[in-house]
Amino acid sequence: MRTTNRNGRTNGNDATSERTLAILRHAGLAESVGGAEAYAAPKPARMQVRELKPGAGFTSLEVLVLRRYPRRLVSSSNYHGAVAAGCARDETGIVGLVLWGDQVDQVTTGNVVRIESGWCRRSHGELVVSTGRHGRLTVLDA
Repeated sequence: MRTTNRNGRTNGNDATSERTLAILRHAGLAESVGGAEAYAAPKPARMQVRELKPGAGFTSLEVLVLRRYPRRLVSSSNYHGAVAAGCARDETGIVGLVLWGDQVDQVTTGNVVRIESGWCRRSHGELVVSTGRHGRLTVLDA
């Protein structure tokens, strides 16, 4: 049975009330599909810079880009195209950033970016992260 409270909101005994769906939408766990609500798969847990290990991959990392250095053109047996270095941080530390191809134009200083399925290595004693060939970079906040 569905009832409407004094604020005009619908309450009821159905499994997913409007409030529950609103909370799930706000948390990014529900998507609207053709007017019907469907649950999205949970996003992978976000790693922090202090948890990164050189020589290992990671599922998801969100960082603030502190600096993006000028692009370079690289031509090698593995890759031909634009490359740029950068520096990024989260609340736990600072890390180097390598941007490839279109990522060079997408990312600027001050952006918050998410790197998914990336790699981490140590270069000149500092941690460096990148998407590599199979990862994905998303600009979250410009």
